[in-house]
Amino acid sequence: MERNIALVALFAALIAVLGLVPKLTLMTGIPITAQSLGVMLCGTVLGARRGALAVMLFLLMVALGLPLLAGGRGGLGVFAGPTVGFLVGFPLAALVIGWMTARLSSLPVGPAAGISAALGGIPVLYIPGILGMMVMLDMSAGKAAVSMLPFIPGDLIKAVLAGAITAALARARPGLVASRPAG
Repeated sequence: MERNIALVALFAALIAVLGLVPKLTLMTGIPITAQSLGVMLCGTVLGARRGALAVMLFLLMVALGLPLLAGGRGGLGVFAGPTVGFLVGFPLAALVIGWMTARLSSLPVGPAAGISAALGGIPVLYIPGILGMMVMLDMSAGKAAVSMLPFIPGDLIKAVLAGAITAALARARPGLVASRPAG
């Protein structure tokens, strides 16, 4: 129990630290950040439930006003901006990534984690992200979806990194990667 709490807190902090990596904001107002890599790692390492809890803890701290989002943003106002859909999608993405990583147990942990982050996490993050942009920026579905195209290469790189980091953690600390069945 204490280990679970510590891991959830540690990965919430990881997402926050990844927000310190300088962001690049596109014309849509949506920043390219490293924080989605943290969300991916929450799912691939902690598993579905604990990964989603880590992301929700992070979002709670943001809602309480801590400036943990890329660019030092925080507070309830970020939940009324163009990134709200992505924030809603963060815990869902971690949940799906963790679930998929566990289900791909026939594959080595690295490829399973990378595939889960790419095929599970990215679409699950983009769908609410696009919906949020449609509502907050009064965009059409097509325009919002097309505005996501510049993000795909970076997110695919993050998925590969999530797979590599998860595999390295599994080698260094057997049993740490909770997204995989024991054995």
